[in-house]
Amino acid sequence: MSTTQQDPWFQSLFADRIGGVNYGKGTEIYKFEKIKRAKRAVLATHPERQLLDFGIGENDDMADPIIREVGKREIDKLENRGYADNGIQSFKEAAAGFMKKVFGVTLDPATEVNHAIGSKPALAMLPACFINPGDVTLMTVPGYPVAGTHTKYYGGEVHNLPLLEENGFRPDLNSIPADIKKRAKLLVLNYPNSPTGAVASRDFYKHVIDFALTNRIVVVQDAAHILLTFDGPPLSFLQVEGAKEVGVEIHSMSKGFNMIGWRMAFVCGHPTIVQAFADVKDNSDSGQFMAIQQAARAALEHPELGDRVREKYRRRLHKLVSALNQVGFKAKMPGGSYFLYARAPKSCGGKTFANAEEASQFLIQEQSVICVPWDNAGPYLRFSATYLAADEVEEDRLMAETVRRLGRLQLRF
Repeated sequence: MSTTQQDPWFQSLFADRIGGVNYGKGTEIYKFEKIKRAKRAVLATHPERQLLDFGIGENDDMADPIIREVGKREIDKLENRGYADNGIQSFKEAAAGFMKKVFGVTLDPATEVNHAIGSKPALAMLPACFINPGDVTLMTVPGYPVAGTHTKYYGGEVHNLPLLEENGFRPDLNSIPADIKKRAKLLVLNYPNSPTGAVASRDFYKHVIDFALTNRIVVVQDAAHILLTFDGPPLSFLQVEGAKEVGVEIHSMSKGFNMIGWRMAFVCGHPTIVQAFADVKDNSDSGQFMAIQQAARAALEHPELGDRVREKYRRRLHKLVSALNQVGFKAKMPGGSYFLYARAPKSCGGKTFANAEEASQFLIQEQSVICVPWDNAGPYLRFSATYLAADEVEEDRLMAETVRRLGRLQLRF
C-alpha cells in the first residue's frame, strides 16, 4: 500500500519571504550543504584517507583561560541570573575602553555602544531600523548575506557590488546607477573582508563617508575580523573623521578572542542609530546571559589576547600560501582575516571546471581536500587557516600532505 505525500494544511500560509506556498519544495542545495554531503561521501568511499579540511570558518582554539575563568566565576553569581535586555554597563564600558585603547576612538558607553548576541543578529536587525518596501541595501559580494536576507524580508531590494581583484577587492561605488543610489538606505561593508582577506584604507573609508553624505546612505561596517589584521595596526572605520556621522561598526568577540559560540558582539557609532538598533533588539531578544557578558568584558580589557590569536593565524596563512603556490595556485598573503582567497583551477587532466564549485567538488572527491567555492565575482576558492592541528609540527605535516595530494593532480590555472 502506497501513500501520497500531501501538503500540511498550513502550506498556503507560509510568508512569501521564505517561499510562500512553495516553501520546502525547492530542489536547490546551498553550497555548504553540498560540501557536507561530499565530505560524507568521500569519508565513506575513502575511510583510510584523512580529510584535509580548509573549509571550516571558525577558530580551532578555546578562549583564553583569563576569559574562561571569569565566565566560570560569574555563572555562580545570583545577580547574573536575570534578563540582560540591552546589556550590562560594565560590558559597554569595556567595549568603549577597547575602542579607545586599540583604535583611539572615543565613545560614550551609555549612548554609542550596545551589545548584541553575536554580529549575525546585529546584521539581521539593522535593516529593520531603515528598510521599507522598495528601499535598497548595497552589499558587497562575495560576502555574508544576512543583512541582505533581512532587507528582502522587509520588502526591500539588494544591489550587489562585486569585489574584484583589480579593484583590491573593494566596491566600485561610482558604478552604482543613479536610480539605485536614490533608493538606497544602507551600505554594508566588511573589512578585513571575508572571504577575500582584503583590508580597507583610510582613503577608501574617506570615499565611503563622502559617498554616504552625498547620497544620504547609512554605513554598516562589519569588523568581525578586525583583530586579524596583518598589514600594520588594525583600522577601525570610526577612526576616520566623519565616520560616526554616517553609520556604525559591528565588533565580534568570536574571531579575535577565540570566543566562537559565546555569541557576543557590540554595535557602536552614531548614538541615534545605536538607539534604533537597541529598540529593535529590545523587541527581539532579552540580552545575552550576563555571565557571558562579564567574560567578554574581561576579554576586551585584555586586547593583547587578540595579538596571540593574530600571530597564530598569520603563521598558518604564510605556510598555506607557500603550500598552495607549490602546486600551481597564485596565492597571496591576505591583509586580514583567517581566510586565503585564490583563483580556482581551470582544469585537471582532461577535466575542465565550469566554475569554482566544480573545482571544489573535484578536490573533495579526488583528494579529500575541503575548501569553499565562491563564484559571485569570478571563480575563487576560500581556504581557511582554522584547520585542526595541535602544534606547529602538526601544521607542517598537514601542509606537506596538502602539497603531496594536490601536487599529483597537476592542476591547470
